[in-house]
Amino acid sequence: MSGKLLSLEDLLRERTRLRAQGKSLVFTNGVFDLLHPGHLRYLQEARRLGDALIVGINSDRSAQAIKGEGRPIVQAAERAEVLAAFACVDAVVVFDEDTPHEIISKVQPDILVKGADWSPDRIIGGDIVEARGGRVVRVPLAEGYSTSAIIERIKGRL
Repeated sequence: MSGKLLSLEDLLRERTRLRAQGKSLVFTNGVFDLLHPGHLRYLQEARRLGDALIVGINSDRSAQAIKGEGRPIVQAAERAEVLAAFACVDAVVVFDEDTPHEIISKVQPDILVKGADWSPDRIIGGDIVEARGGRVVRVPLAEGYSTSAIIERIKGRL
């Protein structure tokens, strides 16, 4: 895999191929609106944990349900295209549910990554990954980076 935007069906086929090669799959998810260095550093660290990094991104509807009115700033197709271009990202898939539970249950990653700002008991899908012998890893976030802070700075300058 090399920076691809995949449908769920194509991703599942790719997962089967990679598993047949003995590769470990890392999964993370988020809105990934207004990308910044904090996002990149987080994804680079997630990729170091396994052989292939799959990033699930919330659809526009899902992102708005989570983040509120006015979000996302960047449409899902554009967020996916930019993420897929990152060297550390092997595949991007868009999901429409409010949580990643369903996609994690289908993908069945070996490693689930979330930011350290998520307490272990709030990490959706962790139970699924751990039940099959995988692990959940909380990655420290880069200080000083936040999409919400960027939005507030922009509003302050308008």
